[in-house]
Amino acid sequence: MKKVNFILIMAALFVVSTANAQFRFGVKGGVNIVKAKFDKESFRSDNITGFHVGPVLEGMLGQGGMGFDAAVLYTQKGFDSDDETVRNAFLEVPVNVKFKLGLPLINPYVAAGPYIDIRVAGNKVWDVAKTDVMHQIKTKGFGAGLNFSAGAELLKILQVGLTYSLGLTDNYETFDPKDINSYRGKAHTWSVAATVFF
Repeated sequence: MKKVNFILIMAALFVVSTANAQFRFGVKGGVNIVKAKFDKESFRSDNITGFHVGPVLEGMLGQGGMGFDAAVLYTQKGFDSDDETVRNAFLEVPVNVKFKLGLPLINPYVAAGPYIDIRVAGNKVWDVAKTDVMHQIKTKGFGAGLNFSAGAELLKILQVGLTYSLGLTDNYETFDPKDINSYRGKAHTWSVAATVFF
């Protein structure tokens, strides 16, 4: 009985807090700087530049304090190797807990939370030369990780922020025909974005 009462109280608090939340929609766009970090240093990868864009939903409990944001973003990820650039497009869904300071004109915020991404465009398998050996790189169809963001909201309309996305799942797998071992890589992304709210 105590467990049922606790669950009912928590549900009621969630409904009340959601009812008091201020929701708004916006559009987010920005630039990605992406690199894949492989578990074997014998495979070298460099940064590539891409972009991301999509709708955003934000819900906050007042101008200062806790809230959340969620988005559906079309985003580019990949890496650059010696003579091939691996670039794929993903549908990324981040959901972040957000905290704002509540200042009137320039309102700083921090946010963090998980994301998932699903490959929607670009080759699944890439042939990449490494000296005299040809590697075959497979781009995974699903990935997940964590976002860490900081930025500021200007005049309650525009948010500008910097985000670091840490890949937790293997986004890439490369196979050397002369070596039975596969090298796995995770995407690490820095992004600068602006969000306009309506």
